[in-house]
Amino acid sequence: MGLNLPVPASALAIGAHPDDVEFGCGATLAKWSATGCVVHHLVCTDGSKGTWDPGEDLAELVARRQDEQRDAAKALGATGEVVFLGWPDGELESGPRQRREVAYWIRGLRPEVVLGHDPWKRYRLHPDHRHAGFLTVDGVVAARDPHFFPDQDVEHHRPSALLLFEADEPDHVEEAGDEAVGRKLAALEAHRSQLRSTMRVDPGSAEEEAQLAAFRARVNERLVVHGKMAGVARGEAFKAITDL
Repeated sequence: MGLNLPVPASALAIGAHPDDVEFGCGATLAKWSATGCVVHHLVCTDGSKGTWDPGEDLAELVARRQDEQRDAAKALGATGEVVFLGWPDGELESGPRQRREVAYWIRGLRPEVVLGHDPWKRYRLHPDHRHAGFLTVDGVVAARDPHFFPDQDVEHHRPSALLLFEADEPDHVEEAGDEAVGRKLAALEAHRSQLRSTMRVDPGSAEEEAQLAAFRARVNERLVVHGKMAGVARGEAFKAITDL
């Protein structure tokens, strides 16, 4: 089990929806940001199905989720771009049009490390997570080779490492200290539109604080489980690919 890459100069985290990056690698991004890494976010979908309310104004929800994602990035200490591709939530595909967009941003932002969903996770239910994972790995391949999308007005770029979160077979852990964990939790809680549907918190209720405490405990427990894989107190686990 590998432990702790050298802190990269820049990193790009690719998520299917607003909040996926914070769940998957928020503590890692916070740790790197604190030591000077320029962290970028790329969100593939518009998040328009992220509600259980059938009467929700979806245009308003999309705008709100973008604001929440920007706030979450700030909570992590990220200083890079926050990019929204805007594909409809639940309808993301990993075809050449989408791959072209991801490759463009990898080339334009030139991250040393790319992070994203592991597309090979078994029994993954949500199609957007699968497709975002394939767009991440396929986008890295397209971005690195000059004969993919040669009409793009940016030079090809080869990252040095790819870290895939949600992996069934992780082989790398990034250690997470107290400050990084605190920033991860603050970033997750910035996604207030998702409190009820994702975090099991009923905002404004008498139980809100207790439910928030339970959510924080669940996040911390997962960090402990991941940390144990590498013999550290807390961490985030990934499948690492460094032969790019």
